[in-house]
Formats: sequence, structure tokens, C-alpha cells
Amino acid sequence: MARRLAIAPEFRGDDALTPGGFGHGPLYREVKRRLTASLRDAEWRQGQPLPSEAQLAARYGVSMGTVRKAITELVAERVLVRRQGRGTFVANRDRDYMLDAFFNIVDASGHKEFPQVRLLSFRATQADQKAAHHLGLRERARVFRIENLLSLQDTPVILDRIQVSRAVMPDLNEVDFRARDQTIFGLYQRLHGVTVTRLDEWIRAANADADVARALKLKQGTAVLAIERVAYTYDETPVEFRERYVNTSGHAYLNVLGMKKPSSR
Repeated sequence: MARRLAIAPEFRGDDALTPGGFGHGPLYREVKRRLTASLRDAEWRQGQPLPSEAQLAARYGVSMGTVRKAITELVAERVLVRRQGRGTFVANRDRDYMLDAFFNIVDASGHKEFPQVRLLSFRATQADQKAAHHLGLRERARVFRIENLLSLQDTPVILDRIQVSRAVMPDLNEVDFRARDQTIFGLYQRLHGVTVTRLDEWIRAANADADVARALKLKQGTAVLAIERVAYTYDETPVEFRERYVNTSGHAYLNVLGMKKPSSR
């Protein structure tokens, strides 16, 4: 466990950790949890700087090393970014960030591009059994159900079937969704204050049903990539369940493991 930094009581804030005031586990994990709670509550918004490590150490009554370790994990998770000589900032979830962090479909050369998106349907309805399970909802709870067709190089490649918990985003609506000039996750953040920080994905092979085949201009039964994914916000609240079907005849799913090479952009 990291040693505490000796700080005069007058410099300690209400967030200072005291013996017995946090759960089991490394102290930096509790600092990380409190930083995450502040991000969730919009104390620091996207693109804004955090206080210095010294200020945060004083706030929590811990060493700067403990704060640095908590921040390092949040940087690795792409929640925060470090800028040399300027400090630590909340990640700005613009289009480039979203493409880099959450879009894994590439062409034969490994190149990513922004897809052209067409909204096929948007309706308020009841969650199906699978979505209710992944979103932690009662069966038949209210959700928004959305279908999007994504094209790459003017060819339909991806069909998304999305279910969004109305309990998390009750004001989501078709007008904003259709008129957006940003990614879906960007819309969630800008208009609804919901920041997606993590995805869990399950990837399988599947055969295109009639609706998938029609949307992707394939023969029914053609092999496609089927991706089920759950999007979570800061406090691990599930926000969205998505079923994605990908025509891989000219594209692939790329997952980079280990240290990521610097962006060429």
C-alpha cells in the first residue's frame, strides 16, 4: 500500500481519506474511484484539465505517487489524457477519438474511415430478453430501439441494432438522433451527459437473416460477423446494448493488443 503524504490538516479537503474510510484493496483504487465519481458528476468536463497531482494529493490526503497511479490507469483506459508540459485532461470525445477508441472495422489495408450513416428506424418499445439481461433491466422494460446502416466506400457494410435504456436517457429522441453531426456516443455525452468509457464485446460468426441480408445487399444465409456489445458509463452503468452485423468480404475487425503504435494522423 502506498504511503500517505504528510499534509497539514488545513490543506486537507472533505475528500481526504482516513484510516477505515475506504474499502479493502490498494489505496490508489479508492483515489481512482473518487476521481471517476467526480468525472461522472461533471466536476471536470471533457477537454478540461484536472487539478495538479499535488493538489489532488492534498485533496485526498495521499502521496502524489498514489494519485499518479490512479491517473495512469484512467489514462490507459482512455478516460484521461496526459499532455506533455500541460497536465492531465479529460479526454475530448470528438469524432477522431471515437473512431480511434471504439470503431474496429478496417479495410484490407488496415485503414479506418468514418462510415456514412443512415437511420433506418427509431422507436420506443420494450427490451427483448437479451437486451434486458445485458442492460440490467426487468424484462419488457422500456427502451429506445434503433437501426442504423453504416456504409464504407459507398457500400453498406454494417447493420446496427441498438437498444438504449430509457431509465438512463429518458429524453433521447429521433429528431436529435437523426440531426446529429457527431457519433452516437458523442450525442449521448453532449445532450444527455452520459459518457461511454468502456465496451464489452462478444464476437461470433453468424448467417445473415432476411433483414440483415436485405440491408447489406447479401444473399440470405451469407456468413457475416456478429458482434454483441454493451456500452458502460463511468460508474459501470450499462447504457446501450448493440447487435452489429458486418459484411467481411472487403473488411475485417482489427483489435490491437499490447502497446499501440502512434497515430499517423
